[in-house]
Amino acid sequence: MNNLHRLVSSEGEELILVDDQDNEIGFRSKADCHDGGGVLHRAFSLFLFDDEGRLLLQKRSKQKRLWPGYWSNSCCSHPRRGESLSIAIMRRLDDELNVAADLESIYHFTYQANFGEAGSENELCHVFLGNLGGSVCPNDNEIESIRYVLADELDSELAENPGRFTPWFKQEWRTLREAYTERLAAYAI
Repeated sequence: MNNLHRLVSSEGEELILVDDQDNEIGFRSKADCHDGGGVLHRAFSLFLFDDEGRLLLQKRSKQKRLWPGYWSNSCCSHPRRGESLSIAIMRRLDDELNVAADLESIYHFTYQANFGEAGSENELCHVFLGNLGGSVCPNDNEIESIRYVLADELDSELAENPGRFTPWFKQEWRTLREAYTERLAAYAI
């Protein structure tokens, strides 16, 4: 089993810059991509469900530069320079949760969100749904805690306390619930 306390990313790693059609146009450090208003780069968000149809949520580590201590989707990150989306996803599942998963690509979108003086996300994000392929063992350098939640419970919590969640997660969940109801129903209860 992997070391659950290892460092798995750095501000110096090179991310893939894209245009609004997801065409690769260059590379920049993770730090540069998140400074100021951000630079559009490729990203992914994974929504993983257990055998009971519950969504795995993660609370981001307090060590994170952007949205530390906020609840978010199961796993999210960026492909690095020279890395395919599929390889990056498998790497981050192992890096963050020490698990594998069968995934289905659902949609992609662009968004920009500021986190005060700390920086911004400016991403073209690919959203996936999937089933967990075993129990998770979170890396505490990436994840403060995890929990599982049913879809209706999550809807209620988002309505009551939206400020506890990352902006991309709120937008992605709303889109999944409104535009991809049937595909989501294959995973969630």
